[in-house]
Amino acid sequence: MAGSSAEMDPELARQLFFQGATFVILGFPEGSEFGIDSNSWQVGPRFRGVKMVPPGVHFIHYSVKRKGGAYGETGPRSGMFFYLEQKNIHLLKWDSKEEEMVTASQDEAENLREQLTSLDPFLGPYPYESLRCWVSLSSHITKEAILKLQPTCGTICSFPEVLPIEVMTHTEDRVKHNLPRYDTVCQNYKEGLSRLPQMKQKEGTEIRFSQLPEKMYPENATPAEVTQHSMDLSYALGQIIETHYPGKPIELLAELQFSFVCFLFGNVYEGFEQWKNLLNLLCRAESFSLQHPALYSEVISVLYYQLAQVPTDFFIDIVSQNNYLTSTLQVLFSFLCSPTSDKALRKKAVRFRAHLTKTFQWDFEEDPLDCAPLVVQLPDGWENHTSDQATCPKGNNEVLLPS
Repeated sequence: MAGSSAEMDPELARQLFFQGATFVILGFPEGSEFGIDSNSWQVGPRFRGVKMVPPGVHFIHYSVKRKGGAYGETGPRSGMFFYLEQKNIHLLKWDSKEEEMVTASQDEAENLREQLTSLDPFLGPYPYESLRCWVSLSSHITKEAILKLQPTCGTICSFPEVLPIEVMTHTEDRVKHNLPRYDTVCQNYKEGLSRLPQMKQKEGTEIRFSQLPEKMYPENATPAEVTQHSMDLSYALGQIIETHYPGKPIELLAELQFSFVCFLFGNVYEGFEQWKNLLNLLCRAESFSLQHPALYSEVISVLYYQLAQVPTDFFIDIVSQNNYLTSTLQVLFSFLCSPTSDKALRKKAVRFRAHLTKTFQWDFEEDPLDCAPLVVQLPDGWENHTSDQATCPKGNNEVLLPS
C-alpha cells in the first residue's frame, strides 16, 4: 500500500494516527487484494491493516489470492460496511479454513491499543486524497442504514453461498417429485434443466434491500387508475417509503447509495439491480416529486456523484445498444424541468441535464425509446367489464398503455 502520509506534515500525521480509527487485519494472505472505500491495493507480506481512518461510514472489501493461481489472480470479492467513531480500533482476522474475514470482539480489539505504536510500520495510511470522492458516494448512509441493510452474517459477497431448497440424494426423493432418475439418459434441454437442483441463497447472507411492491397500483383500481399508476409511479414509490422508511423519504437515498457502493466496489450485481429499480421509481414519480422537492434536489446530487464514477458507455445495453438510463432520466427531466416544478429544483435539474449532455453526449430531446405500448396487468374481475371490451377482450386481463 502506498503511503499518502509521506506527503503530510509530520505533526498532522501524528495527530491523525492517534485520533483516527484503525483497522488491524491479521493473517490476510500476501498477494491478495484489499480495499477501503474507493481504494484497493495488492498487499505485501508486511500488511497488518489501515491507520488514520476518518470517523464515519466505510466499506472494507477484499478478494483473496487463488491457491495455485497466476500472479494477481484473486477469487470473488467480499465486503463489509462499518461505522467508525474517533479512535476506534477494529480487529479483523483471516480464517483460512472458512476463507472469510472474521471480526474479533471489541474487547480483543481494545487490547491492541497499547501495541498501536509498534504496529505502525505495518499499517497503511488512509488515502485522504480520495476522501472527498467517498463522502460524495456515501453521504446518506448512516449507522442505522448499515444495520438495516447489511446481511445478518455481516459480510456482503459478490457470489454468496447457495444451498439446495430440498436435498434429493436418493431415487425415491426424485420419484416423489416426478423427476427422472439420475442414471437415465437426458432427452432434451428442458429435461436437463429439470434435473438441476433448485437452489436458494444461504440464510443470513442476503442483503436486506427493500422489496418492491408486486403491483404498481392499489387494490380494486379501475382500468383508468391502472393506467395512471403505470405512467406515474408515485403510488409504488410511496408504498416502499411507507413500508420501509415511514415519514422519512430522504432515508431511501441511503439505500440508493448503499446498493450503488455494493455494486461499484463490492462487485455485487444484485446491488446494481436494486439501484436501477429504485432509480426507475424515483424518475417516474411525478406527483411525488411535486410533494417532495427537497428529496429530489438530493436525488440530483446523489446521481451527479454516482455517474461521475462510471465510464460513459457503462449503461448501454449490449443487445439493443440503447442507454436505458437516458430514457429514464428523460422522464425525470420532463417534469422536474417543467414550469410546475419547484423553482430552485427546476434550476438545479436544468443544470444537471446540461451537465449530462455535455459530459456523456446523451440526448434528452428525442422521444424516449420506451414510448411503445406497455402491457399492464389489470385487476382480477375487470376482464368482463363491458366498458373495457374494446381494449381488453374477454378472457384477457391485459391492456396496452402508452409508456
